[in-house]
Amino acid sequence: MTSRNDHADLAEALDYIDPAALSYQEWLAVGMALHESGLACSLWDEWSSRDARRYHEGECRRKWSGFGSGDGRVASGTVAKMARDRGWRPRAESGPDEAIGWDDAVSGPGRPPIVDSSWVEGVPVAQPTDAEWDPAGELSRYLGALFEDDDRVGYVTGSFERDGRWIPADKGVYTRTAGELRRAIEACGGDLGGAIGDWRPEAGAWIRFNPLDGQGVRNANVTDYRFALVESDAIPVEKQHEIMLALELPIAALVDSGNKSLHAIVRVDAADYAEYRRRVDRLYEVCRKNGLEPDVQNKNPSRLSRMPGVRRGARKQHLVATDIGKRSWEEWWEWVQEAQDDLPDPESLEDVWGDMPELAPPLIDGVLRRGHKMLLAGPSKAGKSFALIELCCAIAEGRPWLGWPCARGRVLYVNLELDRPSALHRFRDVYAALGWEPEHLGSIDVWNLRGKSVPMDKLAPKLIRRASRKGYDAVVIDPIYKVITGDENSADQMAAFCNQFDLVASQLGCAVVYCHHHSKGLQGQKRSMDRASGSGVFARDPDALLDMSELELTDSCRDARATSLEWVEMQRIADERDPGWRERAGLEPQSGPAQLMRWAADHMPGEVHGALLEASRAVREDAKAWTAWRIEGTLREFPKFEPVNLWFDYPVHAPDADGSLSDLSVEGEAPPWQQRQKNGSRSTKKRYEREGREKAGMLADAVRACEAAGEKATKKAVYAELERIWAERRDDACPRYQTVFGTQQSAWAKQEWWPLEKTIEGENGKQKTVLSVGSGEAIGWDDAVS
Repeated sequence: MTSRNDHADLAEALDYIDPAALSYQEWLAVGMALHESGLACSLWDEWSSRDARRYHEGECRRKWSGFGSGDGRVASGTVAKMARDRGWRPRAESGPDEAIGWDDAVSGPGRPPIVDSSWVEGVPVAQPTDAEWDPAGELSRYLGALFEDDDRVGYVTGSFERDGRWIPADKGVYTRTAGELRRAIEACGGDLGGAIGDWRPEAGAWIRFNPLDGQGVRNANVTDYRFALVESDAIPVEKQHEIMLALELPIAALVDSGNKSLHAIVRVDAADYAEYRRRVDRLYEVCRKNGLEPDVQNKNPSRLSRMPGVRRGARKQHLVATDIGKRSWEEWWEWVQEAQDDLPDPESLEDVWGDMPELAPPLIDGVLRRGHKMLLAGPSKAGKSFALIELCCAIAEGRPWLGWPCARGRVLYVNLELDRPSALHRFRDVYAALGWEPEHLGSIDVWNLRGKSVPMDKLAPKLIRRASRKGYDAVVIDPIYKVITGDENSADQMAAFCNQFDLVASQLGCAVVYCHHHSKGLQGQKRSMDRASGSGVFARDPDALLDMSELELTDSCRDARATSLEWVEMQRIADERDPGWRERAGLEPQSGPAQLMRWAADHMPGEVHGALLEASRAVREDAKAWTAWRIEGTLREFPKFEPVNLWFDYPVHAPDADGSLSDLSVEGEAPPWQQRQKNGSRSTKKRYEREGREKAGMLADAVRACEAAGEKATKKAVYAELERIWAERRDDACPRYQTVFGTQQSAWAKQEWWPLEKTIEGENGKQKTVLSVGSGEAIGWDDAVS
């Protein structure tokens, strides 16, 4: 069962639980557990706001007020169980896995301390003589340093002895205000017991350093998270004193406990309990690194500290000083960062001008260097994951990726989205589709984290620890929405998030590649660097930004590629199964797939002809699923490259080898009126298609008429026959002639009309193609025309 001392870990446990993935009852149970543990409602509210779709401001506060406590209520173990199922472990179990901030060191000796504890000799703490000591004045000054007059103060004077130690007997007083206490102290005539109540001289008395609501003394009763307690008895008081002064802790009041420690009441000025926890953790960590080991039991904001102005045995609990060190938490934390950083000193350009350091070698030639960062952005279903898997394979094998040469190296693929079998099968499918032999599979590691991922600030140290000795040249994280922390539209929060990639890159000395999705809507009228969803930080932060946008693929472009691939595949099959076909066929069957298919029907074995038909059918079927994409880049280290056009033929991307995609537009690139002009209305396109069929039919009628008359079907003869047909049928009701030629007589008379390429019915129902030819050249059904 989780104890009260473990409740501070619950806020960290919440980081592992996605509220959007919980049912309403599970979400409510989390709130009840936090309430039962004495934590603040603001913690529940802040966590709930991560589910933007269901979050409603004020709802947590309303439900919180209705939660009870006691037997049968949901306890903290509920939250702990949810978090454990998602990979969380309490700090006592998880060891060194802690969130790493940008200024934290991950490995090695760590950041240098501010104080070298081996040289600390100690600063004596002056003990007031009985004649000098003013107990009432000390307590009054203490109250003035920590509280406003209307703040309610908690203190305890009753005590009992257990195992040789004096312990507070009860919750004490928590309803009196600081103003009331100070007036009572002024009126007590030096008898402090008359103002606050008597205490045992051998035990001393205690006071709480944060204001309360007058209803209790738990953390939930704290009204303002102003101060934290730093207290340690591991080293002599004099050394404690020197370290506290050297660290310039923003101490509002420093009290001698009358025993083996000083109690420093340190300003933290937190907005809520969650921020209080974070700041106290930072405070304690700085103290630990500088030789002062704080007692972690003092973390709670409602904790009791030693009250100045009372005796404790033979010694005095006295006020050593007020308002020492830095004036505020912000000033102190900024000073700590400056004093404790391990940043390099500025260097003169003159010193390095003749001896410049070598640039990091390229990992992707012309795009990305080792140790740098790259973002691949694109819409959903663009095949971004396949593209990144292709990149892993290319780096492992030292082959090109989307046309860019890659250096050979080791790569870690962090899979956050796919289940393990799907991810592993994709690698095998990509190798097969690329036609590569997997010669360096040992250079690819896959870290499958679906259902186990944590926010990036928690994932980074785990990743660095696991990868630190593997010598990776690249770490690929796919996709980042699974580990994103904060609001993706917030520049400062996304800057902090992207700092984690810098941390991984700098600690491991490898490139970091990650992918992100496009914002909603058509992307054609946006710059490529503005298409990624969220803050502009995503465009500015990486060293290379590659953006994938879908092209408006035309039927003619798709058909041209299908014909090309169909022809390559059919020749391969014919060469394998009928090696001597080229010598027997002549030139025409070798001019294209349709010509080969016609020739194969009569001159190749049936199984070969069947294989050709099947290959053609397979290519045409695959073509239905093809999509076309354009990659544009924003690079920091290399010149801008020309857009790269790709076909996505599941499961791989293939560069556009013949430039057929270069004239296509990104979806939404042209304004609506240009789109209508370019594509035409649906009715206009149908009219053109209908007229084309009708013209081809008229041409067929004329050719048949020539042949029936025993006349050679030359272009001149066909035109003459068309003139005769027009003269005979101009008043006919036949739609073919009236619709097509009713308004085109002048063009017809000038013989300007002639289809460039039409398929018409020949003898025995065979389909034949008639092309434009010069005047006087015969057009026969079985002639090869061009």
